[in-house]
Amino acid sequence: MIRLLIADDHAIFREGLKHILEDHPDIAVAAEAANGQEVLDKVWKEQYDLLLLDIGMPGMPAIEVLKQVKAARPRLPVLVLSMYPEEQYAVRFIRAGASGYLTKESAPEELITAIRR
Repeated sequence: MIRLLIADDHAIFREGLKHILEDHPDIAVAAEAANGQEVLDKVWKEQYDLLLLDIGMPGMPAIEVLKQVKAARPRLPVLVLSMYPEEQYAVRFIRAGASGYLTKESAPEELITAIRR
């Protein structure tokens, strides 16, 4: 079972992700976060198999959230899921420790494949 932490400030988007993922019994949404500080609080308290991280959340910049997550849990894979095109941010986030980068325009099957990797 792959336990996910979904980090996105839009509740409707988080619900949509959960709806997509519910058809896959090997993937479970273990927790949700709406801002960077919530992400850090949850990562420090619980173990997850993957963090799905939006880069447009309020508060702390996502790149800083990523760096702090990787400092606290260096083995936790982080998949960045963003509305911004890859060429704009992907390299920067991969260099900061992200395991992958997908745009929110990606097909659901691409997301499932990325989560399983």
